[in-house]
Amino acid sequence: MNTLVENKKQLKKFIKKYKSEDSILIPISCDSNKHPVDDKLSLLYVQLLNGEEFILPFDHSETLNIDIPNLESDTKKYTYDRKKLNHFIKLDNVIDVNLMHYMATNVPLSIEEIDTNAHHFFNMMYYRKKNINTIIPVLKHLEYCRELAKVIKDTIVKHNQYVNVTYNNEVLDNLTYIESNGLQTTSGLVYSEYNVFTSTGRPSNRFGGINFAALNKTDGSRKPFVSRFKNGVLVEMDFDGYHLRLIADKVDYEFPEGSVHEHMAKLYGVDYGEAKGLSFKYLYGYIPDEIKKNNEYFNKVSDYINILWNGYKSKEFIVSDIYSKKIYRKNLSEMNRSKLFNYMIQLMETENNMKMLSNLIPFLESYKSRLILYSYDSFLFDFNLDDGVDFLKETKKIIESNGLFPTKTGKGNNYHEMEDITEKL
Repeated sequence: MNTLVENKKQLKKFIKKYKSEDSILIPISCDSNKHPVDDKLSLLYVQLLNGEEFILPFDHSETLNIDIPNLESDTKKYTYDRKKLNHFIKLDNVIDVNLMHYMATNVPLSIEEIDTNAHHFFNMMYYRKKNINTIIPVLKHLEYCRELAKVIKDTIVKHNQYVNVTYNNEVLDNLTYIESNGLQTTSGLVYSEYNVFTSTGRPSNRFGGINFAALNKTDGSRKPFVSRFKNGVLVEMDFDGYHLRLIADKVDYEFPEGSVHEHMAKLYGVDYGEAKGLSFKYLYGYIPDEIKKNNEYFNKVSDYINILWNGYKSKEFIVSDIYSKKIYRKNLSEMNRSKLFNYMIQLMETENNMKMLSNLIPFLESYKSRLILYSYDSFLFDFNLDDGVDFLKETKKIIESNGLFPTKTGKGNNYHEMEDITEKL
């Protein structure tokens, strides 16, 4: 097979061509049932945009396997899943074509029908066998890759103008970082997998039968999660009234110091618990005229909702505040004022979190502690005590954007039994 790169001479010839032409990269892992962090690369299919194709074998029963070479280049690389590729080979100038399609249509690409009959046969007959991709014939992997490359090329032709560089680079790389850290449990390391292709853009997060975005706080399902360090604890930083504060920043309303819900309780003339419920009711539903009249915050929120809705009705798309994501009217069905506002709140939350993570992750890389879970309005760390309290204070400062979005902090030997340590920081 003249597409195989199995020796130094072939590799040298391949690298020369690869570095001079934009290409499509399709990684084939050893075991599709494993998380990429816990897996190895079996093959890498490379198709130059001029149509020439290569297969680099790293772990396959039919080939002379080579080491993964340096594949950095100034050329563009297109792939179906940049985050997955990141876990195997971290490269610059990689464009996620699935994300490109999502930015244009608000839904991901559908590639379920691409698997060959051989893939279905091996996966059905040997479903208990590990690393099944290392014995599926290379020619069948080639057949699969050629079909996927066609989908990728078609998408590039149709939707290349929809590439959002910031989402493609920052968002996917930030989530790659969190996934790569894993979460320690009492029975070993597990890995999360973030999916950004949701209707609102707020990532879901599940893998291996665990929904990490919806771990119940009361039923004990968080208890198995512990620190990987002998001298470690779990530390969670949780935003206070996050959505209320995000919108306050948008509409230029300044909350006083302290709890948002305590502030609102005074305005409503009710206790903390009832105030919290009312605020969420008004924010995510209907704001009565009396509340608009007597509450400056919700009066400004109402004006913002009207501006947002009028813009949505009069234009082909509206644009997110931080990463300039275009939300096309043609992709959103049965929209109304409240639904559009809720959509924008979740998008605002996601983009603010990603912007913050782009500042936080470079800081974390020189410490032993790891960021292991991001869940909408909270961040969970596997904290090594060697890093000291100053590490937590600086982390808190970055997450809060220098006090703009205050957090509560808890720590525990497991994720179920967490005690509040906010005042200690």
